[in-house]
Amino acid sequence: MEFFDDHKRLYRTAFLLFIILTLFVAIIPAMTNQHNNAPLPDASSLSAAARSGKALFISNGCVACHTQQVRNVDMDKVWGGRPGIAADYADNHRTDFWRNTATLMGTERTGPDLTDVGNRQPSLDWHLTHLFNPRIVAPASIMPAYPWLFQARDTASISDVIVKVPEEYIPAGTVIVATQDALDLVAYLQELKQVKLPDGVGVPAFLYGSIATTTTAASGTPDGATLYTSNCQSCHQQNGEGLKGAFPSLKGSKVVLDPDPIQLVDVIMNGFDARVSEGYGIMPAVGTNSHLSAEEVTAIMNHERSSWGNNAPAVTTAQVRKYLEEINAKAANK
Repeated sequence: MEFFDDHKRLYRTAFLLFIILTLFVAIIPAMTNQHNNAPLPDASSLSAAARSGKALFISNGCVACHTQQVRNVDMDKVWGGRPGIAADYADNHRTDFWRNTATLMGTERTGPDLTDVGNRQPSLDWHLTHLFNPRIVAPASIMPAYPWLFQARDTASISDVIVKVPEEYIPAGTVIVATQDALDLVAYLQELKQVKLPDGVGVPAFLYGSIATTTTAASGTPDGATLYTSNCQSCHQQNGEGLKGAFPSLKGSKVVLDPDPIQLVDVIMNGFDARVSEGYGIMPAVGTNSHLSAEEVTAIMNHERSSWGNNAPAVTTAQVRKYLEEINAKAANK
């Protein structure tokens, strides 16, 4: 009973037990996990600009609405090519001794997951416009605008990065210029990319598959309108007219209406950069990044070729497969 009557000895013993439990329950397992889970071979560390952008991502509250975790459920396929694994986060480190903001997996998905946004949407122009005012590129967006990351100027210097904003969103006679904070934040978003697993490593499966929501009830074929909304609308807009000086219009487009639309297939699958000199941004390889099937590409093309006043003949999946074979053969011979 003397032990329980001596409060100093009792507190010292309890404290020692707490230290031992912490060591074996928390510290040693954490060190073991850190040792066992190395970054993937092709993973690269964030650049200096991206590290600054990560701090801005945190300080501006982006972590509250965006996750960075592709779960192993079927509904998460749109956010990455595979479910996330521990190695995806192994190269993240503490901000400093006091703050552990290394991993931004998040718990709230009010906005889309950003695990693979660097592949899904690599366009600098799109991200800057979206940060300035999300409603410009996504009219239904509930994301707040971040105008303090930009400056309105009468003229821009050669070194300034001008944001492509429609005239109705800015004071007359001014241009919107991105600050270094805006550029750093976009650099961070552009470097968020899911790394390919090494050859021979099994890819984790997506579980709990559900009935596809991109098929029409009548025919069971992919729904081109839904696929367009998911993959194309953020740039080319619901009305197909794009944004002046930023993203080209699909309404009346020669590429879209071409009787032999092999170029349209190539653009969807491999992206397009031939109009940069006209002020348009580089289009990412939407089809490849989103793993679109020939049937899905066909559905998107037919939606674009028959909407907004466009009236081009429908293409078939067999035609698209033939175009894909030609495109792949041409790329292999380069």
